[in-house]
Amino acid sequence: MSDLPLIDLKADPFALFAAWMSDAEAAEPNDPNAMAVATSTPDGHPSVRMLLLKGVDERGFVFYTNLDSRKGGELRANPHAALLFHWKSVRRQVRIEGPVEAVTAAEADAYFASRSRMSRLGAIASDQSRPLDERSTFEERLKAADEKYGDGPIPRPDNWSGFRVLPEVIEFWQDRPYRLHDRAVWTRDGNKWNVTRLYP
Repeated sequence: MSDLPLIDLKADPFALFAAWMSDAEAAEPNDPNAMAVATSTPDGHPSVRMLLLKGVDERGFVFYTNLDSRKGGELRANPHAALLFHWKSVRRQVRIEGPVEAVTAAEADAYFASRSRMSRLGAIASDQSRPLDERSTFEERLKAADEKYGDGPIPRPDNWSGFRVLPEVIEFWQDRPYRLHDRAVWTRDGNKWNVTRLYP
């Protein structure tokens, strides 16, 4: 039905993710590291938003946020998340599910320091997800932070850090003609992965 290669079930899921991310980086016009992050309250009310992946290794997938935001509060109350990467240009998706853990202070400090100056100031000035009476209020807070720190170092706020999703499930989806898509799921079993191909 197609000359597209099937997903290699012998592949390490992290190596396969890295290869697919590399393909996306070569093809996506903007933010190939963009992902939907789904969280939930302890009683099961879900929410989802787009974030940027900022780190990945065999421990898991890392993103950063204001801890007082809706997602920060939900992740601390119910430390589980689901991620979805959708690379339309290469017609692939990856779904990831698992518990989350906080990154270390050193990891958060290092990433915060790597951000642009204005992004660091924005993290200080913003009460993320909370009501804002008008845009000028935020802009005034941003200006005040700019004046406070000048050309000096900008410290990471105590309520700004990151989470690492520890994958228990990684599913790869690849488009094929006539919606006869190729899907395979890796499921963690202790220190090893079990893999299964799925019906489209």
